Amino acid sequence: MATATHSEETRYWVAFHRVPYVGGARLRKLREHFGDLGTAWAAPAGALGTVLDDRSLSHVLQAREEYAPEAEMARIERLGIRVVTLGEDGYPALLKEIPAPPPVLYLKGTMVPGDRVAVAMVGTRKMTHYGRDVAFQIATDLAAAGVTVVSGLARGIDAIAHEAALRAEGRTVAVMGSGVNVIYPPEHRTLAGRIEGAGALLSDYPPDRKPDAQNFPARNRIVAGLTLGTIVVEAPERSGTLITSDFAADYGREVFVVPGSVMSDQSRGCHRLLRNGARLVSSAADVLEDLGLDGRATETAVQQALPMDEDERRLLALLTGEPQHIDEVAEASGRPVHHVAATLLTLELQGMVRNLGAQHYARR
Repeated sequence: MATATHSEETRYWVAFHRVPYVGGARLRKLREHFGDLGTAWAAPAGALGTVLDDRSLSHVLQAREEYAPEAEMARIERLGIRVVTLGEDGYPALLKEIPAPPPVLYLKGTMVPGDRVAVAMVGTRKMTHYGRDVAFQIATDLAAAGVTVVSGLARGIDAIAHEAALRAEGRTVAVMGSGVNVIYPPEHRTLAGRIEGAGALLSDYPPDRKPDAQNFPARNRIVAGLTLGTIVVEAPERSGTLITSDFAADYGREVFVVPGSVMSDQSRGCHRLLRNGARLVSSAADVLEDLGLDGRATETAVQQALPMDEDERRLLALLTGEPQHIDEVAEASGRPVHHVAATLLTLELQGMVRNLGAQHYARR
């Protein structure tokens, strides 16, 4: 993956994000008061004290003594990690809608406009053969229909959901309860690498953060927030999986449940959700129908993407599914090659254009 580059302002988002007790609300107040976070980071203690309480101020002052924003951002970029902050165009649209969305996201891989048509699949780590088979089939069919499959990289149903999407040559996003450079469980390192190549590893925890138990409810919140709905496949009565479905319901997103045997402890949580009004599904077709999606959901997503500028629209109209050299595209567009190259890169990052190498491009 090419080294990511970030703005100067982003390094200060990251700097403040690492400070205890400085969350999204305080970041917003700092920006409003100082104009930008770089100015806030350099502000005298007295000026910061007009915005922060004593506890937050103490942590910021300590962090300024110990932390070098420029050096840390350089390290993040060397690790191939991209930082996306709340308010940037690349911030996931659905996640932006939840209460108190995470102000900073770290990712490896790519997020594309089609990822706004996403469904989460979660379930127990101790799945039965039935749970494994039904999760694999539904995730496979969703991915083949163009839906991005989101899960948490955990053992059991999570891993099956990711694996099925990958085998269907679809997109999948793993939301992690650790830094994106700390793979947990460790036996999923190979799976994580494949997800990075066909989607993204995503976390609101900074690099190197260990997978502590208290991190996972917040992880589940993001899984629910990124998606149109959450499918629960096998969950015992007290399963942590139910935290994700609770968040989905709180956010006004759909909660789908695959029923299991009434004799199976692994489905007791699922049956409770069904009694409480969750939607029963037995196939990807049920999910697509309930969400009002046709068989190629990503096409709808691209059409609903953020508006492109005139140059992006012009170049996208000139490209076809066949390889075209950048010189041909530049000549047809009447724009300089360097300008066309920059625009093509933007379209590539949005998932609309494929870079085929040797300066040849094609429309997806």
